[in-house]
Amino acid sequence: MTFEKVKKNFGFGCMRLPMKGGKVDYPQFSEMADEFLAAGFNYFDTAHGYLGGLSETAIRDCVAARHPRESFTLTDKLTENFFGREEDIRPFFQKQLKACGVEYFDFYLMHAQNAGNFEKYRRCRAYETAFALKEEGLVKHVGISFHDTADFLDKILTLYPQIEVVQLQFNYADYDSPNVQSRLCYETCLRHGKPVIVMEPVKGGTLVDLPAEGDAILRALGGGSNASYAIRYAASFENVFMVLSGMSNMAQMRDNLSYMRDFKPLDEREAAAVEGVRMALKKQEFIPCTACRYCTDGCPKHISIPDLFSCMNQKKRYRDWNSDVYYENFTAAGRGKASDCIGCGRCEKVCPQHLEIRKLLKSVAQQFE
Repeated sequence: MTFEKVKKNFGFGCMRLPMKGGKVDYPQFSEMADEFLAAGFNYFDTAHGYLGGLSETAIRDCVAARHPRESFTLTDKLTENFFGREEDIRPFFQKQLKACGVEYFDFYLMHAQNAGNFEKYRRCRAYETAFALKEEGLVKHVGISFHDTADFLDKILTLYPQIEVVQLQFNYADYDSPNVQSRLCYETCLRHGKPVIVMEPVKGGTLVDLPAEGDAILRALGGGSNASYAIRYAASFENVFMVLSGMSNMAQMRDNLSYMRDFKPLDEREAAAVEGVRMALKKQEFIPCTACRYCTDGCPKHISIPDLFSCMNQKKRYRDWNSDVYYENFTAAGRGKASDCIGCGRCEKVCPQHLEIRKLLKSVAQQFE
């Protein structure tokens, strides 16, 4: 699938715009947007909740009011916090158009889909409303952004084959992560023929500020910034048509443009180095769980122990907010929380790593609950 208006494979994520005095720094954002467009890129991504609503209005004042509508591509999202019933969706959508200063959105995504919120979207006929907005010309393409397991993504894409694109958290650190499941989700999109938009290619900046061992591996290449290898890694996948970067200042913008203007996929040497960094990060895991899942079969409280341990490892290693989102996912729909453990010890009897699972679950509960 091609999207004719999208010029290149690099997008401006507007969740981390430059700020000054609690407001978006309009002169700096305007300068960044101008340079971004002048370099041949045109994709901007926002949502109503970004920066407490300031992201959308900054798009209006710094992009839409200063550049012809046909010169830029704009994505916005329907977030669950802003509707409670089907009748709320269209008025909210019109509010978003007005906030952004546009007459249509190029892409409109069902935001942060997961097992915890999907039934609300179904009950409120959110997907059907978005498809109708497309028929009316108010939306050019309908998609989803997604934070859950590959199996659940498969369910959504099977139920709604009209979905045109999927936005995934995708980076080399999360590629084989048992909770984020970047690879498995990407492969699910491939099976369904859905192009991928990548979010969090540098994992909220943690793949820029690497531990010493990982940083040394990339510096030995004698080339670009740590961010460059992370973003180019994501963009090297054939089914990825867009990689977003949440740029907060002109220095980040210019660094990103320097290697995405004439994009080249990672070569063999660079790919090997990135794999070395991934292994260095993996060695830092707090809980050495191998996710064999022997512990889950007999758990009377249906606790998804390896997944909760993976969330804990992610939280300790990267200090990212997404770990909390995935913890909620893995404790939804009848699956137990770490604090639900009754201390029966069945899990420890079958654990090949001989982990003190009961004690570790208490630490997980303390972290997330």
